[in-house]
Amino acid sequence: MKLHRLLLLSMMTLLVMGCAGQDIPDPEADESAIGVDDGSMADTDGFGEDGLGAGEEFGDDFMDEEMTMVIYFDFDQSSLRAEYSDLLARHAANLSNNSRASIRLEGHTDERGSREYNIGLGERRSQAVRKMLLIQGASAGQISTVSFGEERPAAFGSDEESHGLNRRVEINYTN
Repeated sequence: MKLHRLLLLSMMTLLVMGCAGQDIPDPEADESAIGVDDGSMADTDGFGEDGLGAGEEFGDDFMDEEMTMVIYFDFDQSSLRAEYSDLLARHAANLSNNSRASIRLEGHTDERGSREYNIGLGERRSQAVRKMLLIQGASAGQISTVSFGEERPAAFGSDEESHGLNRRVEINYTN
């Protein structure tokens, strides 16, 4: 009986000691596991610290300082508003004139609807922007899409103004 207790105590001690030195990774902190940028800009190949282009590698007119990086959508819609046609043409021109440039289109929704529905709606929104960029001359290899649904709101609140700010596609230039 004493041998049994001693063996059990030894095993418990080894188990506790073995676990004490291991760091358990935070799944929310390790976004690279799901293919999301971590925000670091190591080896940006001509892009500035903000990832929008320093102008040296692609020319001074690569990025217009006033160029909008967010496309907004109506409630429960993935169709583009006519007001964004010229803006998307400028982004497409940037991409077609700079073959090394690439963008990630991030689709977002407001909090209304199920998680699954919102992921799908965010994807449809990012695909709508992608399709317009392709029509206007960008290369398919330069564009990636991802949907975050309601998971990354731009505004916190349950009023219509907050909802309107959350129904969007963000255009992020990457390398």
